[in-house]
Amino acid sequence: MKRLVVTGGKGGTGKSFVATNLAVLFARKHHVVLADLDVEAPDDHVLLGIKELSNREEAKAFLPFIDTSKCTKCGVCAKVCDTGAILMPPKGFPVVFPRLCSGCTACYYACPYNAILKGYHVLGYSYVTKHPSIENLVLVTGVLREGEEHMPPVVVNVKKRAENTARDLLLIDTGAGTGNQIAISLKDSDLVIAVTEPTPLGLHDLEAILKITYEMGLRTWVVINRSGLGSIDKHVETMKKYSVEKYFHTPFHRDAVDSYVKGVPVVEYKPESIVSKSLYLIQREAENTLYGDGND
Repeated sequence: MKRLVVTGGKGGTGKSFVATNLAVLFARKHHVVLADLDVEAPDDHVLLGIKELSNREEAKAFLPFIDTSKCTKCGVCAKVCDTGAILMPPKGFPVVFPRLCSGCTACYYACPYNAILKGYHVLGYSYVTKHPSIENLVLVTGVLREGEEHMPPVVVNVKKRAENTARDLLLIDTGAGTGNQIAISLKDSDLVIAVTEPTPLGLHDLEAILKITYEMGLRTWVVINRSGLGSIDKHVETMKKYSVEKYFHTPFHRDAVDSYVKGVPVVEYKPESIVSKSLYLIQREAENTLYGDGND
Protein backbone atom coordinates (compact mmCIF):
# COMPACT_ATOMS: atom_id res chain seq x y z
CA MET A 1 0.00 0.00 0.00
CA LYS A 2 1.27 3.45 -0.94
CA ARG A 3 0.76 6.55 1.20
CA LEU A 4 0.34 10.02 -0.26
CA VAL A 5 -0.23 12.94 2.12
CA VAL A 6 -1.57 16.36 1.16
CA THR A 7 -0.88 19.05 3.74
CA GLY A 8 -0.17 22.77 3.86
CA GLY A 9 0.13 24.36 7.28
CA LYS A 10 -2.19 27.28 6.59
CA GLY A 11 -5.92 26.67 6.29
CA GLY A 12 -7.72 27.87 3.18
CA THR A 13 -4.92 27.28 0.69
CA GLY A 14 -6.87 24.69 -1.29
CA LYS A 15 -5.40 21.62 0.37
CA SER A 16 -8.67 19.69 0.33
CA PHE A 17 -9.34 20.86 -3.24
CA VAL A 18 -6.07 19.27 -4.38
CA ALA A 19 -6.56 16.13 -2.25
CA THR A 20 -10.09 15.37 -3.47
CA ASN A 21 -9.24 15.90 -7.13
CA LEU A 22 -6.13 13.72 -6.87
CA ALA A 23 -8.23 11.04 -5.17
CA VAL A 24 -10.69 11.05 -8.07
CA LEU A 25 -7.90 10.83 -10.64
CA PHE A 26 -6.08 8.01 -8.83
CA ALA A 27 -9.36 6.11 -8.44
CA ARG A 28 -9.55 5.69 -12.21
CA LYS A 29 -6.78 3.12 -11.90
CA HIS A 30 -6.33 2.28 -8.20
CA HIS A 31 -8.44 1.51 -5.18
CA VAL A 32 -8.19 4.74 -3.18
CA VAL A 33 -8.99 5.47 0.44
CA LEU A 34 -9.09 9.20 1.07
CA ALA A 35 -8.69 9.97 4.78
CA ASP A 36 -9.95 13.37 5.85
CA LEU A 37 -7.93 14.00 9.02
CA ASP A 38 -8.97 17.64 9.34
CA VAL A 39 -11.09 16.53 12.29
CA GLU A 40 -12.02 20.08 13.38
CA ALA A 41 -13.54 21.01 10.03
CA PRO A 42 -13.72 18.04 7.61
CA ASP A 43 -15.08 19.02 4.21
CA ASP A 44 -13.82 16.43 1.72
CA HIS A 45 -17.29 14.89 1.59
CA VAL A 46 -18.73 18.26 0.52
CA LEU A 47 -16.16 18.67 -2.26
CA LEU A 48 -16.86 15.12 -3.44
CA GLY A 49 -20.62 15.62 -3.46
CA ILE A 50 -21.26 13.02 -0.74
CA LYS A 51 -24.50 13.96 0.98
CA GLU A 52 -24.36 11.66 3.98
CA LEU A 53 -21.52 9.96 5.88
CA SER A 54 -21.99 6.34 6.95
CA ASN A 55 -20.62 3.55 9.17
CA ARG A 56 -19.96 5.70 12.22
CA GLU A 57 -17.64 4.50 14.97
CA GLU A 58 -16.67 6.24 18.18
CA ALA A 59 -13.12 7.54 18.54
CA LYS A 60 -12.37 6.79 22.18
CA ALA A 61 -9.56 7.75 24.53
CA PHE A 62 -8.53 6.54 27.98
CA LEU A 63 -10.26 8.26 30.91
CA PRO A 64 -9.22 7.57 34.51
CA PHE A 65 -11.72 6.61 37.21
CA ILE A 66 -10.70 6.65 40.87
CA ASP A 67 -11.14 3.51 42.95
CA THR A 68 -11.69 5.17 46.33
CA SER A 69 -11.30 1.84 48.13
CA LYS A 70 -7.63 1.78 47.10
CA CYS A 71 -6.83 5.48 46.82
CA THR A 72 -4.64 6.85 49.64
CA LYS A 73 -4.87 10.48 48.45
CA CYS A 74 -1.13 10.56 47.77
CA GLY A 75 -1.58 12.96 44.84
CA VAL A 76 0.81 11.21 42.45
CA CYS A 77 -1.84 11.09 39.71
CA ALA A 78 -2.35 14.86 39.82
CA LYS A 79 1.40 15.50 39.77
CA VAL A 80 2.01 13.48 36.59
CA CYS A 81 -1.00 14.88 34.72
CA ASP A 82 0.37 17.53 32.33
CA THR A 83 -3.04 18.80 31.19
CA GLY A 84 -4.52 19.64 34.60
CA ALA A 85 -7.23 17.03 34.20
CA ILE A 86 -6.80 15.72 37.76
CA LEU A 87 -7.32 18.02 40.73
CA MET A 88 -6.12 17.00 44.19
CA PRO A 89 -8.29 18.67 46.87
CA PRO A 90 -6.64 19.27 50.27
CA LYS A 91 -8.59 16.51 52.01
CA GLY A 92 -10.62 14.73 49.36
CA PHE A 93 -10.09 12.15 46.64
CA PRO A 94 -8.74 13.18 43.21
CA VAL A 95 -11.25 14.86 40.90
CA VAL A 96 -11.08 14.10 37.16
CA PHE A 97 -12.08 16.67 34.50
CA PRO A 98 -12.83 14.61 31.36
CA ARG A 99 -12.66 17.57 28.97
CA LEU A 100 -9.05 18.23 29.95
CA CYS A 101 -7.89 14.61 29.80
CA SER A 102 -5.71 13.75 26.78
CA GLY A 103 -5.91 10.00 27.40
CA CYS A 104 -2.13 9.64 27.88
CA THR A 105 -2.48 6.99 30.68
CA ALA A 106 0.39 8.52 32.72
CA CYS A 107 -1.73 8.55 35.88
CA TYR A 108 -2.73 4.91 35.41
CA TYR A 109 0.88 3.71 35.34
CA ALA A 110 2.15 6.16 37.97
CA CYS A 111 -0.37 5.28 40.69
CA PRO A 112 1.52 3.19 43.29
CA TYR A 113 -1.68 1.67 44.69
CA ASN A 114 -3.47 0.60 41.48
CA ALA A 115 -6.28 2.96 42.36
CA ILE A 116 -6.82 4.16 38.76
CA LEU A 117 -9.42 2.24 36.80
CA LYS A 118 -9.35 2.25 33.00
CA GLY A 119 -12.37 3.92 31.49
CA TYR A 120 -12.83 5.86 28.27
CA HIS A 121 -14.55 8.90 26.86
CA VAL A 122 -15.62 9.68 23.31
CA LEU A 123 -13.55 12.41 21.67
CA GLY A 124 -15.02 12.15 18.22
CA TYR A 125 -16.17 9.84 15.46
CA SER A 126 -14.92 8.20 12.29
CA TYR A 127 -16.96 7.36 9.20
CA VAL A 128 -16.28 5.09 6.24
CA THR A 129 -18.30 6.09 3.18
CA LYS A 130 -18.16 4.63 -0.31
CA HIS A 131 -18.43 7.23 -3.03
CA PRO A 132 -21.87 6.89 -4.64
CA SER A 133 -20.59 6.97 -8.23
CA ILE A 134 -16.84 6.30 -8.14
CA GLU A 135 -16.42 2.58 -7.49
CA ASN A 136 -12.78 2.66 -6.38
CA LEU A 137 -13.05 5.60 -3.98
CA VAL A 138 -13.75 5.31 -0.25
CA LEU A 139 -13.77 8.30 2.08
CA VAL A 140 -12.78 7.94 5.74
CA THR A 141 -13.76 11.01 7.73
CA GLY A 142 -12.79 12.07 11.23
CA VAL A 143 -14.95 14.43 13.27
CA LEU A 144 -13.95 15.92 16.62
CA ARG A 145 -16.79 16.28 19.11
CA GLU A 146 -17.84 19.85 19.72
CA GLY A 147 -15.97 21.32 22.69
CA GLU A 148 -13.20 18.71 22.68
CA GLU A 149 -9.64 20.02 22.65
CA HIS A 150 -7.52 16.92 22.09
CA MET A 151 -7.19 16.22 18.38
CA PRO A 152 -4.24 13.77 18.26
CA PRO A 153 -6.10 10.73 19.72
CA VAL A 154 -8.91 11.22 17.17
CA VAL A 155 -6.44 11.56 14.31
CA VAL A 156 -4.69 8.35 15.42
CA ASN A 157 -8.02 6.54 15.60
CA VAL A 158 -9.23 7.72 12.19
CA LYS A 159 -5.89 7.10 10.49
CA LYS A 160 -5.82 3.54 11.83
CA ARG A 161 -9.31 2.90 10.49
CA ALA A 162 -8.26 4.29 7.11
CA GLU A 163 -5.17 2.07 7.07
CA ASN A 164 -7.33 -0.97 7.82
CA THR A 165 -9.62 -0.04 4.93
CA ALA A 166 -6.95 0.78 2.33
CA ARG A 167 -5.60 -1.79 -0.13
CA ASP A 168 -3.72 0.10 -2.81
CA LEU A 169 -3.44 3.84 -2.09
CA LEU A 170 -4.04 5.71 1.15
CA LEU A 171 -4.36 9.42 0.38
CA ILE A 172 -4.41 11.57 3.51
CA ASP A 173 -5.77 15.10 3.70
CA THR A 174 -4.33 16.60 6.89
CA GLY A 175 -5.72 19.35 9.04
CA ALA A 176 -4.38 22.88 9.10
CA GLY A 177 -1.46 23.96 11.25
CA THR A 178 1.74 22.25 12.38
CA GLY A 179 0.72 20.61 15.67
CA ASN A 180 1.24 17.04 16.84
CA GLN A 181 -1.76 15.87 14.86
CA ILE A 182 -0.02 16.89 11.62
CA ALA A 183 3.10 14.87 12.41
CA ILE A 184 0.82 11.90 13.12
CA SER A 185 -0.82 12.34 9.72
CA LEU A 186 2.55 12.65 7.93
CA LYS A 187 4.18 9.61 9.55
CA ASP A 188 5.12 6.74 7.20
CA SER A 189 4.16 8.64 4.04
CA ASP A 190 5.82 7.79 0.72
CA LEU A 191 5.25 11.28 -0.67
CA VAL A 192 4.07 14.57 0.81
CA ILE A 193 2.47 17.34 -1.25
CA ALA A 194 2.37 20.69 0.55
CA VAL A 195 -0.19 23.12 -0.82
CA THR A 196 0.47 26.84 -0.50
CA GLU A 197 -0.57 30.11 -2.15
CA PRO A 198 1.45 33.04 -3.54
CA THR A 199 0.94 35.31 -0.52
CA PRO A 200 3.17 36.32 2.44
CA LEU A 201 1.03 34.28 4.85
CA GLY A 202 1.14 31.33 2.49
CA LEU A 203 4.93 31.60 2.42
CA HIS A 204 5.14 31.76 6.21
CA ASP A 205 3.09 28.62 6.71
CA LEU A 206 4.79 26.82 3.82
CA GLU A 207 8.12 27.19 5.60
CA ALA A 208 6.57 25.94 8.84
CA ILE A 209 5.32 22.73 7.24
CA LEU A 210 8.50 22.20 5.22
CA LYS A 211 10.54 22.35 8.41
CA ILE A 212 8.52 19.40 9.69
CA THR A 213 8.75 17.28 6.54
CA TYR A 214 12.47 18.05 6.27
CA GLU A 215 13.14 16.98 9.87
CA MET A 216 11.06 13.83 9.34
CA GLY A 217 13.06 12.99 6.21
CA LEU A 218 9.96 12.88 3.99
CA ARG A 219 10.00 13.24 0.22
CA THR A 220 8.15 16.49 -0.40
CA TRP A 221 6.66 18.39 -3.33
CA VAL A 222 4.83 21.71 -3.34
CA VAL A 223 1.71 22.88 -5.15
CA ILE A 224 1.26 26.64 -5.51
CA ASN A 225 -2.50 26.99 -5.65
CA ARG A 226 -4.18 30.08 -7.13
CA SER A 227 -1.00 30.69 -9.07
CA GLY A 228 -0.85 34.15 -10.61
CA LEU A 229 -2.02 36.11 -7.57
CA GLY A 230 1.50 37.17 -6.60
CA SER A 231 5.24 36.55 -6.80
CA ILE A 232 6.62 33.14 -5.84
CA ASP A 233 10.32 34.05 -5.84
CA LYS A 234 10.61 33.72 -2.07
CA HIS A 235 8.55 30.54 -2.16
CA VAL A 236 11.10 29.04 -4.56
CA GLU A 237 13.98 30.10 -2.30
CA THR A 238 12.27 28.44 0.66
CA MET A 239 11.68 25.24 -1.31
CA LYS A 240 15.37 25.04 -2.21
CA LYS A 241 16.28 25.57 1.44
CA TYR A 242 14.26 22.51 2.46
CA SER A 243 15.21 20.28 -0.49
CA VAL A 244 11.78 20.21 -2.15
CA GLU A 245 12.10 18.02 -5.22
CA LYS A 246 9.39 19.51 -7.43
CA TYR A 247 6.75 22.18 -7.44
CA PHE A 248 3.61 22.67 -9.48
CA HIS A 249 1.05 25.38 -10.21
CA THR A 250 -2.74 25.29 -10.15
CA PRO A 251 -4.06 28.53 -11.65
CA PHE A 252 -6.45 31.04 -10.12
CA HIS A 253 -9.51 30.39 -12.26
CA ARG A 254 -13.30 30.56 -12.12
CA ASP A 255 -13.65 26.86 -12.92
CA ALA A 256 -12.24 25.96 -9.49
CA VAL A 257 -14.81 28.18 -7.78
CA ASP A 258 -17.65 26.76 -9.86
CA SER A 259 -16.67 23.21 -8.95
CA TYR A 260 -16.80 24.16 -5.24
CA VAL A 261 -20.32 25.49 -5.69
CA LYS A 262 -21.45 22.42 -7.62
CA GLY A 263 -19.88 19.99 -5.14
CA VAL A 264 -18.18 18.18 -8.00
CA PRO A 265 -14.38 17.84 -8.32
CA VAL A 266 -13.16 20.06 -11.15
CA VAL A 267 -11.53 17.12 -12.96
CA GLU A 268 -15.03 15.69 -13.41
CA TYR A 269 -16.98 18.95 -13.66
CA LYS A 270 -14.74 20.48 -16.34
CA PRO A 271 -12.13 17.91 -17.42
CA GLU A 272 -10.75 20.17 -20.17
CA SER A 273 -10.28 23.16 -17.85
CA ILE A 274 -6.79 24.62 -17.38
CA VAL A 275 -7.24 23.84 -13.68
CA SER A 276 -7.99 20.18 -14.40
CA LYS A 277 -4.99 19.92 -16.70
CA SER A 278 -2.71 21.19 -13.95
CA LEU A 279 -4.08 18.50 -11.61
CA TYR A 280 -3.60 15.80 -14.27
CA LEU A 281 0.09 16.71 -14.36
CA ILE A 282 0.45 16.44 -10.58
CA GLN A 283 -1.33 13.10 -10.54
CA ARG A 284 0.78 11.68 -13.37
CA GLU A 285 4.00 12.70 -11.66
CA ALA A 286 2.82 11.25 -8.35
CA GLU A 287 1.71 8.06 -10.10
CA ASN A 288 5.16 7.61 -11.60
CA THR A 289 6.87 8.31 -8.27
CA LEU A 290 4.67 6.00 -6.22
CA TYR A 291 4.22 3.14 -8.69
CA GLY A 292 6.95 3.67 -11.31
CA ASP A 293 10.71 3.84 -10.98
CA GLY A 294 10.51 7.20 -9.20
CA ASN A 295 13.50 8.61 -11.06
CA ASP A 296 11.74 11.14 -13.29
